[in-house]
Amino acid sequence: MKDRRDITLLFSTRIIRLFCYGFLSVILALYLAETGLTEKQIGLLFTLTLAGDAGISLWLTTSADRFGRKRTLIIGALLMLGAGVVFILTENIIVLMAAAIIGVISPSGNEIGPFLSVEQAGLTSLISNEKRTKVFAWYNLVGSFATATGALAGGWLAEFLQAGGRSALDAYRFVLIGYGLGGLILFLLFLALSRQVEVVPVQGAEFPRRVLGLHRSRNVVLKLSALFALDAFAGGLIVQSMIAYWFHIKFGIESGLLGSIFFGANILAGISALLAVKVAEKIGLINTMVFTHIPSNILLILVPLMPNLPLAIGLLLLRFSISQMDVPTRQSYTMAVVAPDERSAASGVTAIARSVGASLSPALTGVFFSVPVLFNMPFFLTGGLKIVYDLLLFREFRMVKPPEEKTGG
Repeated sequence: MKDRRDITLLFSTRIIRLFCYGFLSVILALYLAETGLTEKQIGLLFTLTLAGDAGISLWLTTSADRFGRKRTLIIGALLMLGAGVVFILTENIIVLMAAAIIGVISPSGNEIGPFLSVEQAGLTSLISNEKRTKVFAWYNLVGSFATATGALAGGWLAEFLQAGGRSALDAYRFVLIGYGLGGLILFLLFLALSRQVEVVPVQGAEFPRRVLGLHRSRNVVLKLSALFALDAFAGGLIVQSMIAYWFHIKFGIESGLLGSIFFGANILAGISALLAVKVAEKIGLINTMVFTHIPSNILLILVPLMPNLPLAIGLLLLRFSISQMDVPTRQSYTMAVVAPDERSAASGVTAIARSVGASLSPALTGVFFSVPVLFNMPFFLTGGLKIVYDLLLFREFRMVKPPEEKTGG
């Protein structure tokens, strides 16, 4: 069946992409530091990476339901390939910034670019309401496992290459080559998608004028977007590359152990996403998002307060074990409360809001990291702001139910 084949393809592209993101994230800040960039410049580069992603992805995702979801995904793969090639070929800060703005580079190990929004819209067209959260949970699970495996592989590959006599810079470049090849593989896989992932036109349907690809769901999406931007701004203060850098400076650990830490962290994060399905069936999507996120952020605040490396790693892993329960529920909820022909746009606008929020904060982290007395501040700010987001989300949306909760299904 074509729909099953398309689901398999979309899961495969998710796995390959997140492997590449994890592969790169552990060494990206280390690579840029090795090329001579300062901490402030690295933070600025990450900010420009996320800001550029926000602009490009907004343009692509808000047009995807009309332009074509398959075409949009193909363009995204080419942007990922192009960014990887530029980062390999130059150490010039201006050229790197230009590639970061236009291309697709993930400093966090998390999704970036138009892929997530368009893939989820395509998946929603292929599955029932009742299966949506479960499919999204597995989609997030395989992504987390792929990120974990990529982080492990990237960290240890760089360390093994250095042990074999290569310079740190050359070792990190090998990881960048792998990232670029991932973009090429995605391009080939997206070419194989069928029309089943596209929007099915509704005959005779008339809607108000679209803004950002949205019509009747506009107010709900914009309100969600504002809240998601706050959450992402907080998360952008401690993207995975920056956490890796924090552990490297604070405890003096190298890329191999860093890769192992984030392998474990992302495995736990993936499992937490799957557990969210059962919790959501019992208490609902919004309640699951809020009541699992708050304790996760309390744990994050406590990480820099730990007196030694084992305790800091243990608390970080404990945090990751519940940190992603809000992700499939958030994604499923967004798809559920909008019209079918707004799904790419809705997912895109909320994702872009997250990208914009996240793009503003890495530069701030770079400043904090450059001032010894403020070195731990990103952890405290992230946890506190995310708890504020949770409380606001619960207040605004606890009464807005997705279809399966309205029917008791």
